[in-house]
Amino acid sequence: MNWILSPEEIDSKDRHRVGGKGYATSLLVKGGFKIPRTVCITSDMYQEFVLKTGLRERILLELHRKDFKAMRWEEIWDCATRIRNMFLTKPLPDDLAQEIRNGIGDRFDGRTVAVRSSAPEEDDAQSSFAGLHESYINVAGEASILKHIRLVWSSLWSDAALLYRQEIGLDVEKSSMAVVVQETVAGDRSGVVFTRNPNDESQGVIESVYGLNQGLVDGDVEPDRWIMDRSRNTIVSHTTPERKYWIIPGQSGVRLAELPGEKSDHPPLNPQEVNLVFKTALKAEEFFKMPQDVEWTFEKESLVLLQSRPITTLRADKPEDQRSWYLSLHRSFDNLKNLRRKIEDELIPGMISVAESLSAKDPAKMADQTLAAEIRERWEINHKWVNIYWADFIPYAHGVRLFGQVYNDAVHPDDPYEFIDLLTNTNMASLERNNMLMDLAGIIRSDQQLAKKLKQGDDSGLDAEFLAMIAEFIEKFGDLSCAVTGGKNCVLGTGPLYRLLLEMADHPIQPGGRRKKDRISQLCQNYLDSFEDDQKTWAQEMLELARSSYQLRDDDNIYLGRIEAQLLAAVQEAKRRLENRTGDQTSAALSQVLEEVDFGTKSKRSGPAAKTSGYKLQARQLIGQPAGPGISKGKARVVRSHSDLADFKHGEVLVCDAVDPNITFVVPLAAAVVERRGGMLIHGAIIAREYGLPCITGIPDATTLIQTGEEITVDGYLGIVTLSNAELS
Repeated sequence: MNWILSPEEIDSKDRHRVGGKGYATSLLVKGGFKIPRTVCITSDMYQEFVLKTGLRERILLELHRKDFKAMRWEEIWDCATRIRNMFLTKPLPDDLAQEIRNGIGDRFDGRTVAVRSSAPEEDDAQSSFAGLHESYINVAGEASILKHIRLVWSSLWSDAALLYRQEIGLDVEKSSMAVVVQETVAGDRSGVVFTRNPNDESQGVIESVYGLNQGLVDGDVEPDRWIMDRSRNTIVSHTTPERKYWIIPGQSGVRLAELPGEKSDHPPLNPQEVNLVFKTALKAEEFFKMPQDVEWTFEKESLVLLQSRPITTLRADKPEDQRSWYLSLHRSFDNLKNLRRKIEDELIPGMISVAESLSAKDPAKMADQTLAAEIRERWEINHKWVNIYWADFIPYAHGVRLFGQVYNDAVHPDDPYEFIDLLTNTNMASLERNNMLMDLAGIIRSDQQLAKKLKQGDDSGLDAEFLAMIAEFIEKFGDLSCAVTGGKNCVLGTGPLYRLLLEMADHPIQPGGRRKKDRISQLCQNYLDSFEDDQKTWAQEMLELARSSYQLRDDDNIYLGRIEAQLLAAVQEAKRRLENRTGDQTSAALSQVLEEVDFGTKSKRSGPAAKTSGYKLQARQLIGQPAGPGISKGKARVVRSHSDLADFKHGEVLVCDAVDPNITFVVPLAAAVVERRGGMLIHGAIIAREYGLPCITGIPDATTLIQTGEEITVDGYLGIVTLSNAELS
């Protein structure tokens, strides 16, 4: 069987073997369009690779760790990361590698190439996989081409691709991937053209940038945009961007560079070239007999088509399709750098300033009407920052995942999450909180009289310096009685805080970040040594961005919680007044504001309470996702609501629906962490790794299958929880 075909050799019976992109290139050649020198590696090669290397079984194992429909998007990200690393660490068998060398050697003669995905399901009239699978530009050398072919294959199992296949009902287990290899055309002007504007069928759209198309596709370079009249091939309007950057070939791959001044003052295309691009695209539409999305470039003065696919849109009768949201979470390095500046220079200082401003206003001193207005204002402020959290902070978390991909591509570690070790030992706000608690516990440990008084619940006559430290902690992080960071007096008095400090005083705890610094230093050196000298600065910047992203994944909730705490304080004051008044004294304004808006002040629960029945079915082993290495044993403490934390004891295993940053203060006491929610980057996993604790996430019904007081063993290497007291029944 011929596994490598030129466009001229492809016919209609090969369509499924070469995928949508491969088949379209063959039609473009037969239609007389100019395209780069191209070959297609059929999906048969992919099938042979996963069969010979045993990857087919390993992929199916990953996909069946948990019901796919029950996986959260963080878990799907993790699953995709593990599968991708399999393709990186499994070289091509010699016979397959030689087959590819024979197929591409003579055709490209050492020239750089683009290695593009071409899934068999791609670009038909019912679905569009645009942007879901990887393509790589300016790949040089046989070894690099072979590696990037495997990377394209692995993108079949990316998180976004898995989610989209699930949504449109494709069988992920039967998916395969062909690869299109094209000679690199280092065009100085590139773009895309839509022969039909989705917003107006009488129009088309052309977008163009200087340099390569990668900047336009990734969103790093804003394009010039022309709206075209379809019937007359005339320009309706031209939108001019601020032209600052372009994507150009690097020593390997591509790089973002400042656009030369002489180009920034002029659009990439003149009117005649605009008309030529649109006329050519309309010709492709006529040839394919449907509207086209055409990617093109100018090689000097010659127009070259890189690919053409049908314009497909998400069906209007499927509003639940969130593919655009999934894709929006994937950001390029330069996009993330800009987002980092926004978050660190504007948003975080803004959140801190807002929280401080609100805390300076005492709801207890406000008249009823003023307090009602204040509650509404605080709700609006909190709502605004929650929206910012979803719009900016959640996408910024992709910095960690992007670094993981960069690290794994460069280092090829056996452990696909080795990169996480480079991101620990940060100055997280939750670690700052925990370290302050440990300092206070140290004072109690060294002062037996103080400890005795606190155990007796007597806080009279306490040392002024100690009380000042307590006041500083409460002002910054709250009294730990609320399910919101910064909240106070959800349970009257300082009982929860003092009980926790006494437990910490009886059991000295190491500060956060216990991973060995020499190992981290060696990992960092190995990572940087994997890059050429001209790329080391970029690699270091990528690491620094990932560390910032990793830290903010936890810190943002702390800062957000402080704003929510000020809303909670105002609501608590309103409720207190209403509870203490009767008859005519009741404030209509306060009653109305509490009834109109759900302020989220009901007791927050981390999961459903365990159901009781006439008999008990007990599991012996529970399988989840390994999220923190290590093995530990201890009694389970199942936390279903914030109030359950007050009874947490040293050496217990924290079992919960999800550890959010507002309850991570008990983690230093824990022997291990077990969560129902899954993902390497959920807060429980992050804080557990900072303390070097075994952690397993993504265990369905963890809070119902495990009971408080049961002896359990947590294997963070394999992702297995063993219930020592389990009985068959």
